[in-house]
Amino acid sequence: QVQLVESGGGSVQAEGSLRLSCAASGYTNNNDYMGWFRQAPGKEREGVAIIYSHGVRTYYADSVKGRFTISRDNARNTVYLQMNSLKPEDTAMYYCAAGLNSDYVLMPQYKYWGPGTQVTVSS
Repeated sequence: QVQLVESGGGSVQAEGSLRLSCAASGYTNNNDYMGWFRQAPGKEREGVAIIYSHGVRTYYADSVKGRFTISRDNARNTVYLQMNSLKPEDTAMYYCAAGLNSDYVLMPQYKYWGPGTQVTVSS
């Protein structure tokens, strides 16, 4: 049984930083896509950052390029999201996902999802 558990969310002021972690258990497909999505109240879930394998390829939403960095530790089955220069518009529930189910890596079409961790950025 695959389980994804996010951690590291919290409240921070604008221009601050947070590091999210996603620990995967029961999931050992290292040659696959894993990453992060977010959903703000009243908005659709959107792709933030995706990583393939041990970092051979990474994908970012335009809104986070240059500020967020995704990385992956296959030995620990953990994916990280380093978020710097946070903005109030980054406020959302952040979800970890694994097991791409389509050709579009930043679309929310993944087999496995974590319960989410809240990120709140105040101005």
